[in-house]
Amino acid sequence: MAFPIRICAICSEEFELKPDKPGFANRCPSCSVEEDEASAQRAENQRDSERDAARRTAMRELLYRKDS
Repeated sequence: MAFPIRICAICSEEFELKPDKPGFANRCPSCSVEEDEASAQRAENQRDSERDAARRTAMRELLYRKDS
């Protein structure tokens, strides 16, 4: 059984759509890998921003708390 031939939405090259292909069904494997790396970078940036926000909150509480 032959796999269906698709055209990549990013680079416009033909590729075979295989069952265990990583990424999206309309992108070739090389374009899907680049997208996975970009999404990993975005997730890391989001974790960094969340960590920075928690750090700012903790510093604000330490600096401006009222001593009883």
